[in-house]
Amino acid sequence: MLTQTLQQLYKRDLEKLKSEIYSYTKEENLWRIDGEIVNSGGNLCLHLIGNLNAFIGAQIGKTGYVRDRTFEFSGKGVSREDLLRKIENTIDVVLQSLEKVDEELLASEYPIKVFKEKMTYEFFLLHLSAHLSYHLGQVNYHRRLLDN
Repeated sequence: MLTQTLQQLYKRDLEKLKSEIYSYTKEENLWRIDGEIVNSGGNLCLHLIGNLNAFIGAQIGKTGYVRDRTFEFSGKGVSREDLLRKIENTIDVVLQSLEKVDEELLASEYPIKVFKEKMTYEFFLLHLSAHLSYHLGQVNYHRRLLDN
């Protein structure tokens, strides 16, 4: 079933995000920007946490999560330990929320209009997985470029 595959992908990529955040040699470099690199690894991490908690946790899991998208890109100085804890909590939320997903829900319309057109839960959950992978790559590149 697609739900099990999604659980595996989200868990794999969120564990990799933890590894990336942990791998910064200097904690302050999580928040470094330089030239055209305007999103720090820390802000990308906050963005992914907010995105998944809002669109999967709050919508599917009914967690009550309230997103602060502005802070995701403007917040600074969140400790590495807090980021790692937030990622771990996000893993739990995503996996538990996806337990509630069945074929009927996957085929139904996602209730929030995120793009210009309507979409199914299936489409959006696949999109969110790709979004996670995209930004995970950016965090990796940010770490390798600016953690010196």
